[in-house]
Amino acid sequence: MKASLAIAIPDSPENLWTTFRSVGSLNVACSFAALLTFVKVIRALRWRLRTTQLRGPPRTSLIYGVSNDLVSSKDSATLYEHWAQEYGAVYMIPSVLGQTRIVLSDPRAIAHFYARESWTYVQTPLSLTLIENIVGRGVLWSQGESHRRQRKALTPAFSNAAIRKLTSVFYDSAYKVKSAWDTDLESSKDGNAVIEVQNWMNHISLDTIGIAGFSHDFGSLDGKHASVTEVFDTFGNNQRASAVNQIFFMLASAFPIIAKLPTKRRKLTKKLHVTMGEISNDLLLRSRREKDVNMKEAEEEKSIIGLLIKAEGQEAELHMSEEEVLAQMRVLLVAGYETTSTSLTVSSLCNNVCVRHSRGNQWALIELSRHPDVQTRLREELLAFGPDPTYDQLKANLPYLDAVVHEILRLHPSVPEFSRRAREDDVIPLSEPVRTESGEMTDSISIAKGSLMVISIRAINRSLAIWGPDAKEFKPDRWLTEDGISGKAKEVQGHRHLLTFVDGPRTCLGKDFAIAEFKVVLSVLVKNFVFEMRDGPDSEIEIVRGLLPRPRIVGEDGIGVPLRIRRYE
Repeated sequence: MKASLAIAIPDSPENLWTTFRSVGSLNVACSFAALLTFVKVIRALRWRLRTTQLRGPPRTSLIYGVSNDLVSSKDSATLYEHWAQEYGAVYMIPSVLGQTRIVLSDPRAIAHFYARESWTYVQTPLSLTLIENIVGRGVLWSQGESHRRQRKALTPAFSNAAIRKLTSVFYDSAYKVKSAWDTDLESSKDGNAVIEVQNWMNHISLDTIGIAGFSHDFGSLDGKHASVTEVFDTFGNNQRASAVNQIFFMLASAFPIIAKLPTKRRKLTKKLHVTMGEISNDLLLRSRREKDVNMKEAEEEKSIIGLLIKAEGQEAELHMSEEEVLAQMRVLLVAGYETTSTSLTVSSLCNNVCVRHSRGNQWALIELSRHPDVQTRLREELLAFGPDPTYDQLKANLPYLDAVVHEILRLHPSVPEFSRRAREDDVIPLSEPVRTESGEMTDSISIAKGSLMVISIRAINRSLAIWGPDAKEFKPDRWLTEDGISGKAKEVQGHRHLLTFVDGPRTCLGKDFAIAEFKVVLSVLVKNFVFEMRDGPDSEIEIVRGLLPRPRIVGEDGIGVPLRIRRYE
C-alpha cells in the first residue's frame, strides 16, 4: 500500500483569497510582535547604557521584584530606609515584570528632582489613568505648561489674605464638633465617652471646603445626608484590599490598561467620579446664577468657585475648559473629605492641592493621647493665650502648637511615597558619593529617558541618617530651638525641611490652608477636652492597608482608633 500525501487546494478564487488573507494577517501579527520586541530591547539597552547602574536589594519574586514586599509590608518606609543604609542614599529596586525603579534618599538629589518636576519628571501612565478615573483631567492630571496655567488660576484662593478670611469658617466647624461631643458627655453616666474621631474630622473637612470653596454647606456635621459622603464612606470603610486587587495594582504599573478593567474597585471609582461630577455641576450652575447677586467682583476673584467661574470665560487670561473646571471641583471634594484612593493617586492628589489634613488631626489626637505630658503642655499654652487666636496669631504666637502640628506632619505624612517617570535624560547631583554596581564611587548619577523614580516621603521624614537618633520619636521640642533640627535635615528642601507637602512646581497648593485648619481644630478640641487611648497609653497601633492607609488598634477587626474623652475642667 502506497502512502499518499493530501494537499488541500482552494477550489475557488474566494477560498484562495481567504487563505491568503489569513496567512497575511498572521504574518502581519508576527511582524508587529517582532517589531515591538525589537523596540523594547533597544529601549532596554539604551536605558542600561545611559543610566548609572546602582546597587540595590535582590529580586524576591520573578514577577513582582520587591513590589510585593513593599505592598504587603506594614511599614514600607522601614524597608526603604534599611535599603538606603545598606546600598547608599540612591539605589535601584527591581519592580514588576523586569522593571527597575530608582529610589532617591539623598537631599541634594531630591532637591534637583523636585526642581524639575512636571517638566523633566512627569506622572507615570498608571498615575494619570487613576487620576482621570477619579477626578478627571484637571490640575492634577495636567503637566508642564497646562499645569502651570491651571495652578496659577487657582493660586489666589490659597493666599494668606484669602485664608485669613476663612479662619472663622474653620472655627465654626470645630465648635460644631465641640457641641456634639458635649451632648454625648452630658448623657454619659461617668463623664466619659469613647469616640471614633476619624469620621468627625472628615465631616469637618467636607463642610469647611463646601463653605470656603463653594459657598455651600453640606451639613455633614449636622447629620445631613449627602450622596458624596455615602460614596466616600464606602471607600473609607473598605478596610482591606483583596490579594487580587493588590496583584491588579502591581501589574497595572506595567500595563496601565488594567486599571480600566471593570473590577469592584473600578466600579466604585466610577460611581465616585459620577457622583462628584453631578455635585460639582450643580454647585457650578448655582454659583453662576448667584454670581452677580451675592458676590462683589473683588471677593469673587479670591474665592475658589469665583476663580473657576472667571477662568471659564473665553476672554480669561488663564482660561479653563468646563472639563478642567469640573475636575478642579472634584479634586477639592476629594481633598475635602479624605484621601480616598490608592497610594499612587493619593500622591498625585495631595502633592498638587493638599488642602486637607483630616488624618493629621486624627494622628494628632492619637499622639497626644499616647503622650499626656505633651497634651498638658499644649493645653496650658492655649489656655494661657486666652481667646481663640486669629490666623496671624496661629502662625506666630503659639510656638508649641506649631511644634506639635509639624511633628505630626513629619511622622504621619498623608502621602507615603512619590513616583515619577523621566521624560528626558538627566544627570542628578548627590550630596555624598554612592557606590555603583561595578564598585566605583560617583557623586552624580545619569538618568535615561523613561526611568521610574521613587521618593519615600515617610522614610525621608523619619530617617535616622537625616533626622538623628530620635527620628522615630514623637518629640515636638525639636521644632523649638535652632539646633533641634539636625544638620542633615536642614539640607532637605521643602516646607520646614519636610517632604510632607513635597517641593518644586507641584508643591502643595493648599499647604497654608491645611495647616491653618489643622491648628484651629486642634486648638479648640485640646482646650476643651482631655484625650486618652481607650485601653491605655501603651495601646499598639498598626496601619491597615486597603483603599487608603488607616490606623487601628492591633488585634481589632475594625478601622480607626477609638479615643476616650472627657471635658477639661
